[in-house]
Amino acid sequence: MHDVAVIGGGVVGCALLRRLALHGMDAVLLERGRDILSGASKANSALLHTGFDAPPDSLELACMRAGYREYLDIRESLGLPLVQTGAVMVAWNEAQQARLPSLLAKAHANGVADVRPLDPGEIARLQPGLAPGALAGLHIPGEHVIDPWSAPLAYVRQAMAHGATVMRDCEVLDGVLEGGAWRLVTPLGDVQARIVINAAGLYGDLVEQFARTPPFEIRPRKGQFVVLDKSAHATVRTIVLPVPDERTKGIIVCPTAFGNVIVGPTAEEQTARDHAATDTATLEALVARGREILPALAGHAVTAIYAGLRPATERSEYRIEALPDQRWISVAGIRSTGLTAALGIARHVLDLFRRHFGPVADAAVPISTPVPNLCESLPRRWMQPDAGEIVCHCERVTRSEIEAALSGPLPAGDLGGLRRRTRVMLGRCQGFHCAGRVARLAAGRLPEFAEHRP
Repeated sequence: MHDVAVIGGGVVGCALLRRLALHGMDAVLLERGRDILSGASKANSALLHTGFDAPPDSLELACMRAGYREYLDIRESLGLPLVQTGAVMVAWNEAQQARLPSLLAKAHANGVADVRPLDPGEIARLQPGLAPGALAGLHIPGEHVIDPWSAPLAYVRQAMAHGATVMRDCEVLDGVLEGGAWRLVTPLGDVQARIVINAAGLYGDLVEQFARTPPFEIRPRKGQFVVLDKSAHATVRTIVLPVPDERTKGIIVCPTAFGNVIVGPTAEEQTARDHAATDTATLEALVARGREILPALAGHAVTAIYAGLRPATERSEYRIEALPDQRWISVAGIRSTGLTAALGIARHVLDLFRRHFGPVADAAVPISTPVPNLCESLPRRWMQPDAGEIVCHCERVTRSEIEAALSGPLPAGDLGGLRRRTRVMLGRCQGFHCAGRVARLAAGRLPEFAEHRP
């Protein structure tokens, strides 16, 4: 019998597992995919947000601010990068310019006091090479770029070091509250827990049906991105933001921790929860928009394309609630800000737990569980004298990194997990040259290569 079962192994579920384990609870994470981050969390813009434009006095803002602070506090002990880019929001027409004063006032009301207005000359200094025509802008120096995959991996590994359990390929098929505890039916057998936390993301409303008629409806929102070649990285010094509208934050141009540049995302409603397709017309429009914003991008090729789904609901707010009689906590509607807010959400949920389900032990001194560095601004494994064989030359991934990702306390569960742990097969050739070697190394250890012979 576990104290708590967390359903969903996205970034929020991983952060929840960590927080519960730090406070001495017997916690188990149930993830339907073959690896963590198999759902919405695997594809995002990888920004650490200040909350400058979040709804004032909202739970979202509170969780973002708490998550931002905790990430900065723990990142060195977990080996997590921070690329201090800052951000520039640019108004290209008078209507956008007219919205800047209210956005500045919101930022200050939200406690982000270092946001300041920019004139065209200051914009050009912070981001040289922008297209002519910028009328005004805002500087948000606290917006930064992080590695979106290593952070949740570090959270869940630290949770495991403190006694937590992770069960993958473990979809929750049914749940029954009986005798004051939950019996969760999974393909790996029944799992019993005194409390359930629903952090199932894109499947959150379906999981919620075990406890009640869902008060929310998941409405997947697709975001498509293009990834430009590493040669483009030198042209983008800062995150370039548009002035948002009521529906979306718009298309950004942004450097990544991995040495690329991304342009996106779109915001497209769809019904499918498990597939985010890309389409040529939209991707061509993203490339064109990136070049309109920063003309120098025209000289750099597209390395990759991807699309992700955000678990939006019918209301643009976090849906976090304790159901004491049901011994259940709902964590839903966590959209694009979840990467930043995850650690703050975990603290908020712990407070709900304490308020509704009884006392919680003080946090233990965290066991340090650093993850390997994948960030280009910090030393990487291939740079070391004993690095050994380089398997993926596009991303400079060594055999030792691949071997480490296929072993240890939470080995990669599928090829996507291996890519997210190492960056292998994510470069210019998208695995054309190294896929065979990867298949031989992963033979019998990943489902994609179960039949492969070394």
